[in-house]
Amino acid sequence: MGYILARAITRKRRESWRMNKDGLIYLVWSDLVGMARTRGVPIADFDRRLESGLGWANAGQAMTPFEHLADNPWGPVDEVRQIPDPETRFTIPGNDMNPVLHAVICDSRAAPGKNWNACVRQFCREAVAELKSETGLDLIAAFELEFLIESEDFHPEAPFSFRAAAVNHNFLTGLEHMLTSAGFTPETVEPEYGRGQYEISCQPRTALKAADAALVSCEIAREAARRFGLRASFTPKPTPNHVGNGCHIHLSLADKQGHNVSSDRSGPLGLGKTAAQFCAGVLKHMEAVLAFTAPSPISYHRLGPHHWSTGYRCIGLQNREAALRVMPGISHDPEKAARGFNIEMRAADCTASPYLALGVLTRAGLEGIRGEFELPSPAKIDPASMTAEERAEAGITALPVSLDAALKALKADEVARTWFTDDLYNTFLSIKSWEADYARSTAPDQTFARYRHAY
Repeated sequence: MGYILARAITRKRRESWRMNKDGLIYLVWSDLVGMARTRGVPIADFDRRLESGLGWANAGQAMTPFEHLADNPWGPVDEVRQIPDPETRFTIPGNDMNPVLHAVICDSRAAPGKNWNACVRQFCREAVAELKSETGLDLIAAFELEFLIESEDFHPEAPFSFRAAAVNHNFLTGLEHMLTSAGFTPETVEPEYGRGQYEISCQPRTALKAADAALVSCEIAREAARRFGLRASFTPKPTPNHVGNGCHIHLSLADKQGHNVSSDRSGPLGLGKTAAQFCAGVLKHMEAVLAFTAPSPISYHRLGPHHWSTGYRCIGLQNREAALRVMPGISHDPEKAARGFNIEMRAADCTASPYLALGVLTRAGLEGIRGEFELPSPAKIDPASMTAEERAEAGITALPVSLDAALKALKADEVARTWFTDDLYNTFLSIKSWEADYARSTAPDQTFARYRHAY
């Protein structure tokens, strides 16, 4: 009788969740360390929150990935409003054991209708709007999100193998179902090179929507893993000896008709003039950009020569050791090939806010377009196999090898400094300096473990 009653209650709850008439909806936002922070409100109260949202201490933007608040300009005074963007509302389906999860992505605003100068989503929005205003082009982006799954009785299979997919087929199909139901149908879900490593490839979208998709896809992967008795971590380096998890960011430029205009067969590496200048701008500011795309101390244990994650500032055609990899479209039809043409930023991981990552890439690329920068010579082979003289002649330089070095490069880049408000820039530096200090003063195994758990 108790079992029947429990099943009846479960059915009733599921029906209620599907009808969206009760339960919670989570207001979600990304912060400077790429975390999805949240507060929940009753669904019945959601419409009332569309104008004023929920309050959140300004200083919350200075949270590190751990239980620490970095020095910041706000202290205990004032709060920001987390205001839902109703177009981003999504639902993660439930099952007999788990309720439906309702959520919506927020913009952080100083007040209703007033932008906040430390909102990462607004930072991305303004960057791509400026690109479009000056060039008439949209930035199209897609994220590849690598992650590790594990549990006490989990036994990894061979890299890229069908067996690695088959033994976790329930999890992988459940993950795809949850992503699709939420409105973020993936391009692929697949086993990767590392032990227990898998990947979600997101579909291409305009930049802000692409960042939204990356944020939500990571959270859905974590939730799907939990439901199947697993744990998913997007940490860039699970252990010192483990294969790293990257977040490769694919970029292209589209005209107002939505046509990909990134390619030109007569251009360098098949790049169109504007796309080549965009890439040249990213390369010019790569060291500063890296502070935002690889922003944790352990990010630099993933990056480096011979890791297929890049250790050099360079561009190359289908070169996985280049920071920027040019990827031509694959088709005998030139028009179809042009649609698939894109540039992959390989020096990135999921400790980055996707909004900051796309925002800084856009800003750097726009500098290249404004200045009509020339693209440097491409790396035709692994840069690590070239002599120092050959790299110098080609303008290929080593990337920063630590977060400290990347932050130093950021501080030295006077142009990059102009991309940010004082509050966003100084708070980001405060957080990341704290993280670098933490890593220096903590045993490596403990540092890796904390990032593995946090992300």
